[in-house]
Amino acid sequence: MTAIRDAHPGDRSAILAVTLAAYEQYAAALPPPLWAKYRQNIQATLGDVRPAAQIVAEEGGALVGWPEVRLLAVAPAARGKGVARRLMEECIQRARAAGSPALTLHTADIMAVAMRLYEHMGFTRAPELDIRLAPGILAKGYRLPLTLPSPQRGEG
Repeated sequence: MTAIRDAHPGDRSAILAVTLAAYEQYAAALPPPLWAKYRQNIQATLGDVRPAAQIVAEEGGALVGWPEVRLLAVAPAARGKGVARRLMEECIQRARAAGSPALTLHTADIMAVAMRLYEHMGFTRAPELDIRLAPGILAKGYRLPLTLPSPQRGEG
């Protein structure tokens, strides 16, 4: 059974290891200089997580996943078990509880499995959030509204 919990300071090295293992599959799809820069960005992001809250997925005493929305990572051996969905559901619940009007994220075409997950969870494309990382490489913006629009009052 996978448990979702707040990350502890002692989880930092496991979070880094899981994230790098999860993203390693994209090394072959990116030009080597861009992959090196992306890997460095992952390490820098994980080096200073303030002010963000961190949650992790733990299975059998081992950390198997964690989300930052920007960096949702599931260990390759733990994939296909719903870990990513559970982590994203927790992010959504926490964002709603904090009163956030929407949750946004970026992903890319090489992350097709992640894109399908986000779309099945109700995220929709938000092209205004797109970021061109390099020629031919687009980080696509997605948004999930967390609040319902106010009902329109009919005329009486």
